[in-house]
Amino acid sequence: MENALINTYSTLPPVSLVSGRKPISLPRLQEMRAHNEKITMLTAYDATFAAVADAAGVECILVGDSLGMVCQGLPSTVGVSLDAMRYHTACVAQGVQRVTGASWIIGDLPFGSYQESREQALRSATVLMQAGAHMVKLEGGGWTTETVRFLTERGIPVCAHLGMTPQTVHALGGYRVQGKGDSADQLRKEALALQDAGATMLVLEMVPAALAASLTQHLPRCHTIGIGAGDGTVGQVLVMHDMLGINLGKNPRFVRNFMTGQSSVLDVMKAYVCAVKNGSFPDNTLHSW
Repeated sequence: MENALINTYSTLPPVSLVSGRKPISLPRLQEMRAHNEKITMLTAYDATFAAVADAAGVECILVGDSLGMVCQGLPSTVGVSLDAMRYHTACVAQGVQRVTGASWIIGDLPFGSYQESREQALRSATVLMQAGAHMVKLEGGGWTTETVRFLTERGIPVCAHLGMTPQTVHALGGYRVQGKGDSADQLRKEALALQDAGATMLVLEMVPAALAASLTQHLPRCHTIGIGAGDGTVGQVLVMHDMLGINLGKNPRFVRNFMTGQSSVLDVMKAYVCAVKNGSFPDNTLHSW
């Protein structure tokens, strides 16, 4: 596996072989949904892996604050700074431009960069957009609704994030499933409010598959992206290190190690894209929360 990781960049196909990809945009994502084509998303934090993801046909690259755990060795995402997110977003943008430039780049707003005020959120979002992001992501519902509205009214596309939200892991009591029982109604209300505020994408993390599928049907203008949320969402996302089987901790049970049987990271990412597109990933039996 080490050789596959080391030689990944040199095995990228010539740009001429992948340049036929349509650049991803909000209208393009809506078009994919209308044709029941699943949206694929992976995290990336540097130019090389971003270039590989772009070459493999991954539609959306999330520069996640998960970099705090997989790159910086932190115990959670809480310690990630806005400057770190700016740096890694710029690296990813450079990598995507080295290949087709087609992938849609989403920059995570880190903890403490948008909670103070809507104006603070705008300043933070501007930093990531100027670094190369096409969209910003923030966590939580309720109080974030007006922040989402404030950003989208100013031309900044927003991806929301409900369910298990890592930035508030301490308040949630750990990495636990969300949206079970009575809390499902609250999650529904928050999702609908975020759509009404202008969010065009919504990550649903570790929520019951039935709830995620139901929300997807009621959010026609907001594309649901599942992670540990079953196969009823519009798309799927995984942390790249998890799907490569090289993270520093234990993989969640809903993660598949796509490295098995593959000879390069490019092939791994192609296999992931194919599995999401044909519906063989995720396996709903692993999402029976």
